[in-house]
Amino acid sequence: MTVIYTLIIALYYIGILVSAPFNRKASRMLTGRRSVFSQLRKGITKKEQWIWFHCASLGEFEQGRPVMDRLREERPGTGILLTFFSPSGYEVRKDYPGADLVCYLPFDFPWNVKKFISLVKPRMAVFVKYEFWRHYLKTVAHRGIPLYGISVIIRENHPFLKWYGRSYRKVLHCFDHLFVQDEDSKKRLARMGITRVSVAGDTRFDRVADIAGQAKRIEWVERFASGSKILVAGSTWPPDEEMLLKYLHEEKNPWKWIVAPHEIHEQHIRNILEQSLVPACRYSKAGETNPEACRLLVIDNIGMLSSLYRYASLAYVGGGFGRGIHNVLEAAVYGIPVVFGPRYRPFREAVELVKRGGGFAVNNYSELKTRFNILASQPETITSSGKAAVTFVRESAGATEKIVGKLLNSY
Repeated sequence: MTVIYTLIIALYYIGILVSAPFNRKASRMLTGRRSVFSQLRKGITKKEQWIWFHCASLGEFEQGRPVMDRLREERPGTGILLTFFSPSGYEVRKDYPGADLVCYLPFDFPWNVKKFISLVKPRMAVFVKYEFWRHYLKTVAHRGIPLYGISVIIRENHPFLKWYGRSYRKVLHCFDHLFVQDEDSKKRLARMGITRVSVAGDTRFDRVADIAGQAKRIEWVERFASGSKILVAGSTWPPDEEMLLKYLHEEKNPWKWIVAPHEIHEQHIRNILEQSLVPACRYSKAGETNPEACRLLVIDNIGMLSSLYRYASLAYVGGGFGRGIHNVLEAAVYGIPVVFGPRYRPFREAVELVKRGGGFAVNNYSELKTRFNILASQPETITSSGKAAVTFVRESAGATEKIVGKLLNSY
């Protein structure tokens, strides 16, 4: 199994090498890893002991961040090393001040792993939600380093539960403890013989609550709003934007719209603005226009979305007409209804929002139009739905304290 696994990683690495000249993400994966070991040699001497957190990408970082922040408070003398596998996580959070050192995770080859672990000598290792790299997990466990998984979720279709994943699931025995998001995950792990498991919940609930408490005032957004009701559409993709613009053009209600696309490259932003038949402006050039006169504001930067939702009476979260919806909790925490596309069922928080009446799934433009019209014309529905959304978030918070308490006991 070890030989086959290493061969698969080698083939994956070759694929990255071949595609790098033509693919920006692949190129970044390679160039970013070239300096990892020199980064570690320079940075690891800053602290005597280190806690290592690994996140696949940006979403996992948001789940790991509350735990990192709490451990920083409790153990200020201990260094925090944060690694990412994906450029989409590293490029955005490489300057995260809560970690003493941020770098890419070297590819999971035995020689890389031995070098990495020998340099860092982590006091503890924490893997967030996904990614079970065999050589890393085996080496950490073999060296007696406490190893934890947090915000883990095991769905019924997880590869570990398929015939082809049975032999690989043995890596789960490397963990000293797994903190899972729900009872179903715990039961599925029990079926695999994994019993060092606790249901802690999802740390994202704690994270969005912290974000909402620290939300920033945004001058140009306040000028744009100028007393109007606001719909914020966050993390949108072209299929979302096509329907949203169609509704905006067809319906004449007085609401103003803020669209924060998932992809903010120049051509995409221009496409949205050029397709708009209502007065529109982009955030970065709001100072050159009269934002009060615009009905559509397009956000062309990263990092504002969580604060934008504070201005909304209604939110639309994108991705549901593609691979899956983005973070609905960032909007729900502000006590507003959340609308999204049909591909939401793999996301427990979205399913629960729908069940409680705080979220609404739409399958096509006709349903989106009907739902928006109902909410826009019934303030009492917006109020009750928003209350259901924020109540759900508040009731689901607390995972961070459960996890940190256990980690500190073993530290």
